[in-house]
Amino acid sequence: MAELSKKRPEFRNINAFTDLTTYRLPAAGWVSILHRISGLMMFVLLPLVIWMFDMTVSSEISFARFSSIFNVGFGGILLKLFCLALIWAYLHHFIAGLRHLWMDVNHHAVEKKIGQKTATGVIVASVLLTIVLGAKLFGLY
Repeated sequence: MAELSKKRPEFRNINAFTDLTTYRLPAAGWVSILHRISGLMMFVLLPLVIWMFDMTVSSEISFARFSSIFNVGFGGILLKLFCLALIWAYLHHFIAGLRHLWMDVNHHAVEKKIGQKTATGVIVASVLLTIVLGAKLFGLY
């Protein structure tokens, strides 16, 4: 009888202006959203990738011109930041995609605890690899 008198949980819509700032998204939710964002970034920046590839393989002169663009003031830094964003997008999308494939094959990976751990691993791995490749891009090693 005590169970019948329990108040049922109340479900409501989330107000984007008042509730989103206090809503705590789990790591798996962040990976899902970032997977979509990284896919969109790769699609939108595809013309830049094709242009960079064309500039690097056309001739030695175009490669030298392309390399010099990276070293010219604010424009070079901006281009490096675009490349860094593209590096992150590729790495995150790739690692999150591997996570999804692993979850499809291994049905035990769909459990909440394992899902949270693998989602955290995806975020950490993509950020660490981006830092390593970004250091190379900016000439730190």
